[in-house]
Amino acid sequence: MNKTILAIKAVLRIIYLSILLVVLILSIAYKRYYPIKGVPCINKKKLKGQDIVVLDIRNYNETTDDFSIHLINIPYAYLKRFYLEIPQGKIHVIAADRLELNVGLRFLIKNGFIINSYELMKCPCNHKSKKGMLGY
Repeated sequence: MNKTILAIKAVLRIIYLSILLVVLILSIAYKRYYPIKGVPCINKKKLKGQDIVVLDIRNYNETTDDFSIHLINIPYAYLKRFYLEIPQGKIHVIAADRLELNVGLRFLIKNGFIINSYELMKCPCNHKSKKGMLGY
């Protein structure tokens, strides 16, 4: 009888650890891949004349030399270190892909920034679907 109780406890520990592992994997996948709803996709050329901070979170070697609009380039890898240099106000985020966008937006929103819009370089905004919302 003592061996059966030990076997049941071992099986329960394995089940608890499995459940914990699944919850951990799901939370990581949610933060990385589930989009933030309500943030529209807008081309940065339409932002001229508006009081919006343009934040480019792509890597330095992916950034173009577009000086037509003032933008701040802080790659996502450095965002946790330099986010205090971003001025308060509405922010337009430029990212390379959806993964970088999702993680970057979650970090910025968690730290109190107001995200006005976004733009992806690998997937230009087309306003044929859902008014350019991030719900893909």
